[in-house]
Amino acid sequence: MASSTRHLFLLRASTLVLGAALSAGALARDRGDHERAREALVAGQILPLRTVLERLEREQAGQVLEIELESEDRRWIYEVKLLQPGGQLLKLEVDASTGEVIGRRERPPRPSRGEAR
Repeated sequence: MASSTRHLFLLRASTLVLGAALSAGALARDRGDHERAREALVAGQILPLRTVLERLEREQAGQVLEIELESEDRRWIYEVKLLQPGGQLLKLEVDASTGEVIGRRERPPRPSRGEAR
């Protein structure tokens, strides 16, 4: 193998190995988060997501865009983004153990292209 070809091969192989290692670390972290959330559910520390979403549907109009479960100061929080009729984005923080909305941020819809700002 010529020196430049060998060097290119090693560079590509190193890049692949590094990418795989970084991906494996991210996957392990995700699995850890997933396991912690599952353990909290089994231990009764959090409500099932389905229960929380059913409660929110009765109180808030909108399509769910994103949901995250985070632990903040030893408290589990569901963060829910809703796209409401009219295009307004609503971000809710919900206590995962009670289903109570503890935070709310609204962002008005952005003007669509061609509309005056």
